[in-house]
Amino acid sequence: MSSQDNSIILGSELRDRVTERLGFSSAPSPNFSGLKALYGAWCANVPFDNVCKMIALRAGSDLPLPGMQAEEFFEIWLTHGAGGTCWAMSNALLELALSLGFKAHRIAGCMNDRGIINHGSVRVTIEGSEWLVDASVHTNVPLPLNDEVFVNSDPVVAAEVEPAGATHVIWWNPPPSSAYRPCRLLADPVDYAYYLAAYERSRARGPFNQWLFARHNRPGEVLVLFGHTRFSKTADGLQDRDLSPEEVIEALHEDIGISQELVEQWVWAGGLKTTFEPSLGPKPPPIMQKPPSMR
Repeated sequence: MSSQDNSIILGSELRDRVTERLGFSSAPSPNFSGLKALYGAWCANVPFDNVCKMIALRAGSDLPLPGMQAEEFFEIWLTHGAGGTCWAMSNALLELALSLGFKAHRIAGCMNDRGIINHGSVRVTIEGSEWLVDASVHTNVPLPLNDEVFVNSDPVVAAEVEPAGATHVIWWNPPPSSAYRPCRLLADPVDYAYYLAAYERSRARGPFNQWLFARHNRPGEVLVLFGHTRFSKTADGLQDRDLSPEEVIEALHEDIGISQELVEQWVWAGGLKTTFEPSLGPKPPPIMQKPPSMR
């Protein structure tokens, strides 16, 4: 059991199946080398996507949104290759880290730094040092949380950490936007009930409820399906291409790695149809802030 909030840590059988699928022949050790290997494997193998959430929303069910229990999340991933959105992904990574002996806890922040908590993440303590391993931002490497500015100048997966009073602002620039997005860490620690309530609030309003969004890190590339457009970011720049309905289905399976069975469920539930519909909400205002390296 977790000492923080009595949530259930993964059993050894499921933990071992997950680490094997992540590419480990033996469990990573609970030190920094192990954390770096674990998080790198997570970013390379567990996509950020809203496929299961879209299916659940269109089913009109009153049941909890899918994947919030780590066991369910990993069984879906092992069977169908789907990940989830930030609350479910962060909870799953947290429970996996705890099961491997890491000292970790849930935190929450504000994506785009507009004062409303809308993002979950994971903080790990190793020998007195603090590290952010964000399950859905996929920075490929743990980010240090200390009193110094950190700049990861990877041309494909760039990220920066800025101390801000008693907390930190994380900067990243995922496709399709070329602008850096700030995420201010605001609540630390939080428990499972906090995550669950935040995830359920997103049922009524959230950026991942109508259009398809799926992101997968590959060696030297970040691949994104946003609506019916495919984006590929490499060191050479950003390329995009609009897809037909048939190509969206193919890309979900071939590029993101989601099973044909789950993609068919998504289509049946109306996910493909709404992906081609006009957006129901206004565009968010542009981000005017700049990360430390650009000031």
